[in-house]
Amino acid sequence: MDFRFTEEQLMIQDVARRIAQEKIAPSAEHHDKTGEFPLENIRTLGENGLMGIEVPAEYGGAGMDPISYVLAMVEIAAGDAAHSTIVSVNNSLFCNGILKFGTEEQKQLYVRAIAEGREIGAFALTEPQSGSDATAMRCKAVKQADGTYVINGKKSWITSGPVAKYIVLFAMTDADKGARGITAFMIDTTKAGFHRGKTEPKLGIRASATCEIEFTDYVAQANEVLGQEGEGFKIAMSVLDAGRIGIASQAIGIARAAYEKTIEYVKERKAFGAAIGTFQMTQAKIADMKCKLDAALLLTLRAAWQKGQFEQGGARFSNEAAIAKLTASEAAMWITHQAVQIHGGMGYSKEMPLERYFRDAKITEIYEGTSEIQRLVIARNETGLR
Repeated sequence: MDFRFTEEQLMIQDVARRIAQEKIAPSAEHHDKTGEFPLENIRTLGENGLMGIEVPAEYGGAGMDPISYVLAMVEIAAGDAAHSTIVSVNNSLFCNGILKFGTEEQKQLYVRAIAEGREIGAFALTEPQSGSDATAMRCKAVKQADGTYVINGKKSWITSGPVAKYIVLFAMTDADKGARGITAFMIDTTKAGFHRGKTEPKLGIRASATCEIEFTDYVAQANEVLGQEGEGFKIAMSVLDAGRIGIASQAIGIARAAYEKTIEYVKERKAFGAAIGTFQMTQAKIADMKCKLDAALLLTLRAAWQKGQFEQGGARFSNEAAIAKLTASEAAMWITHQAVQIHGGMGYSKEMPLERYFRDAKITEIYEGTSEIQRLVIARNETGLR
């Protein structure tokens, strides 16, 4: 077991840290207040290979491995969680599925534009009435005699939906087949029949634009099917395995930022004639924060390593990804909670970023599979029972 990172992994970590510290963190408060999409910063991330970290160079990406992705995501999330959400969707949910299931034409058309940061991608699975139960979707794609598909229906909570040029959409092509009746499509949002709803007013990650989208007789060509007809559910689950590693990394970045601010604070803040970091109750919180943070990071790196093994013909990594996502998201929520508590009134004030970390952490327990879903995945994988 070797815990050392390669030079290439450390290099992309350094690039991500530099951009996070110089551009993302200084603008985070502004974007959180206004909800303004950080397009300029996203362009910078794209120009430096961070919007397509695992995308091969021939498709405009950095050509790095899953470990590199984790290291970069942690740095970006420590600068601002909303930025890391955009990065995660583009890398994990959008590019990953097309690279694995797409044609050469689709990879060149859709992946390159996203990996280079020229366009924004999105992933449309959730619907107003179907979240965790993806097979209950009502969005339909009806195949026509000429091979095209006419799509009608709504999708909700679409991250980057208000600004995305391309979207990976999942729609029901044969309701009688259940999960095997779902098909994935590549959507161009500039085409007729695509409509965006209002931007959602969220508790956290406010600079990550989210909206409902609707399709009204949208026509998808046969060459815009991703994979094969009926493979949509398989594609979605495969993509979510990778996405959960991204969210785990995001949670670690949020938690680390809160932890580092807390370490600074307990050294400086004095009460009863001593730094509060000398109080045993504070020390106990610090110790628990550190243990949870390190455990989350190591489990996430394990999941990323297993993903790399899977890509070389090894075993699936869905269980490791679920364990990492569950552990890291709940650690982030607990750590940010303790950070606010230790900071007292200042932790509750918008004058410091602690309350933002706390708000941002909550979503990591919800999207790309709730904590409850992660527990189901883990238990079923461990017992073999369904």
